[in-house]
Amino acid sequence: MFDHLLVPTDGNGPAAAALELAIKIASASATIHLLYVSENGDGDENGGDHLEASERTGNAILADARELATVAETPVISEVQRGEPKERILEYAATHDVEIIVMGSHGRRRVGRLALGNETQEVVRDAFVPVLVVRASDDVRRIYPYDRVLVPTDGSDHANAALNLGIEAAAETGATLHLLSVVSVTRYGTDDETDRLIDHLKENVRTILESAAAKVGEEGIDVRTATTVGTVHREISAYAEAEGIDLLVMGTHGRSEVDRELLGSVTERVLRTAPAPVLTVRSPEVNERTLK
Repeated sequence: MFDHLLVPTDGNGPAAAALELAIKIASASATIHLLYVSENGDGDENGGDHLEASERTGNAILADARELATVAETPVISEVQRGEPKERILEYAATHDVEIIVMGSHGRRRVGRLALGNETQEVVRDAFVPVLVVRASDDVRRIYPYDRVLVPTDGSDHANAALNLGIEAAAETGATLHLLSVVSVTRYGTDDETDRLIDHLKENVRTILESAAAKVGEEGIDVRTATTVGTVHREISAYAEAEGIDLLVMGTHGRSEVDRELLGSVTERVLRTAPAPVLTVRSPEVNERTLK
């Protein structure tokens, strides 16, 4: 599916899980790029020594990662760089024709940052290519080829970008594509008023689902649709758990403060709780606006 994959690594469990899945989804002619970003060591009188030690550690970690990829007979390019991890990761992706970034994150019930500090979260927000987030946890499915792919959709540009990528993933592996829309409401007024509101919103998302399902059907892919009511990120993760989903594909928002809040309220929480890897993608329109 992908010819050039970037796996940032720090040698921990999540990074190893990301590399294992990257090897599985790589095409027969693929190259995997391994990147270790060393600490700057600024502001420390022993900064130079620490930097050299960090680079030695990075080279050792990359050697182990190369060995894993070599066993799978996948060509590898590896590099140690200095600087701020997110910036180095995005720069590397932009200058090496990388098609997807595969990163690890902490286990399912961890509270706080994603793996590699905040870098996974920040790369997901700002990357111009899809980012596959893999959590190293016993209760997370890491199966390939995928049998069931889930795309949550609300009809937005971001969701449509995810739908296109989800169609590619399902077509590549012969998977069933699940489309889910979540009606999120706050109870107010009488029960009758709330019920009428929910019915109205359900009708709106039903139209969105029908349009998306028709697009999937044109590709000859088996499609399932569902609507649920509740907190969006919880409903997405619960559906993925109940249906044995192997991959979630979700759209992300851009760089504005409002967009960051939207990402934080849904996608970021799904990244922390989903029972399978999450593939994120930004809409082409967002990328074009950001470049201007």
